[in-house]
Amino acid sequence: MPNQSFRKMWLRLSNKAACRRAGVALAAILASACQSAPAVKEAPAPKTAPAADAVAAVQAPAQPPPRALAEFDQAVALMRAGNESEAEARFHELALAYPSFAGPDINLGILYRKAGRLVESEQALKAATARNAASAAAWNELGVTLRLRGQFPEAAAAYEHAIAADANFAPAHRNLGVVLDLYLADPGRALTELERYQELSGEEKPVSGWIAELRQRTGKKKPASPAPAAPADQALPTPASPTAPMPSGESL
Repeated sequence: MPNQSFRKMWLRLSNKAACRRAGVALAAILASACQSAPAVKEAPAPKTAPAADAVAAVQAPAQPPPRALAEFDQAVALMRAGNESEAEARFHELALAYPSFAGPDINLGILYRKAGRLVESEQALKAATARNAASAAAWNELGVTLRLRGQFPEAAAAYEHAIAADANFAPAHRNLGVVLDLYLADPGRALTELERYQELSGEEKPVSGWIAELRQRTGKKKPASPAPAAPADQALPTPASPTAPMPSGESL
């Protein structure tokens, strides 16, 4: 079993991050148009990526019309101001007016989850993934809601969809690692996912402590750092002859 102190710390930080991120939004989320491929949040995202349990940004091949962006900005402002009932109504209107965009349904799923309406959150986020199966953010948010509903294998599958959509979407790697370790008894895969999350995000604590604890439980050692490459304009040293004395500190 994982160290309980790590588990409590991880989930506590995740919950605090969710509260901070609930009102964060980017206008580009409305541009989550349908694409052909299949991210928050339980965990904070790196600075260069949208956060889970936040309103996420997803690139799309086409820009939404200016009116849609303006209306979306208004709904986002209401969400950030804590006027959740009005924001919900606006996002409903946007979802009906612009059915090819997933952003409004992602935000509805986050609003419902924050209010404890998990069934409605799941429905909204499944609608978002149906509108845009290429949205890593939509799949990641769906995974968060499914985890809260106790549907752990389904949550893991949603995170895997998010990673399939965007292999560099760091929050999905972190959230998948948490579910694999805490709920699905797969510490080996959890270690792989959390190491990938750390690689993408550059985060040290608390993920470094979790990784160290997983390495101890699985018996897997930290990968050795590769030796630095020799400069291109510098010749490699000539190997010592078999009879030459070994340099100090080395051994056969």
